[in-house]
Amino acid sequence: MGKQLYFAHETAVIDEGCIIGNGTKIWHFSHIMQGCVIGEDCNIGQNVVVSPEVVLGRNVKVQNNVSIYTGVICGDDVFLGPSCVFTNVINPRSAICRKNQYAKTNVGKGATIGANSTIVCGHDIGEYAFVGAGAVITKSIPDYALYVGNPARQLGWISRCGHRLEFDNNGYAICPESGERYCLTDGKVSLVG
Repeated sequence: MGKQLYFAHETAVIDEGCIIGNGTKIWHFSHIMQGCVIGEDCNIGQNVVVSPEVVLGRNVKVQNNVSIYTGVICGDDVFLGPSCVFTNVINPRSAICRKNQYAKTNVGKGATIGANSTIVCGHDIGEYAFVGAGAVITKSIPDYALYVGNPARQLGWISRCGHRLEFDNNGYAICPESGERYCLTDGKVSLVG
């Protein structure tokens, strides 16, 4: 077995059969369960649970008290805010085992899930989408979309740098930080340069 190239605090529990990328940090009282795949340079905060077979891409930031349940796949550069949670069964009951009914949730590259948000299983979060603090996601959301509230609704569009996009009459917007140009066509945003 090769040298461990990630950091795990002495109170963290890491089950057998996990793959953890180089440069990743796992902090106090977190539990990484069997069969997880965690990419390089991730940061797993305190008191986080990563359930079996969860996949986290490269450079994923998981803040304190986050629960990531089986069925979740996060792309690279995803941010999971403090105390956000994912579900994996639509109709859970204590007396009924539904482990064979786990629904998948994909979180696209660069997306942000705000603090105390809930992502109901079976709904995908688009690339660079932004879920505001406390939102409850009950449907899939497109790339670059900004969603807030309970149940969450779309408030607008957001750039890869996390700025609100204001589209002109021709359907173009420019990120004030990066200068990147975006186009809104048929209810979809794309980066054009």
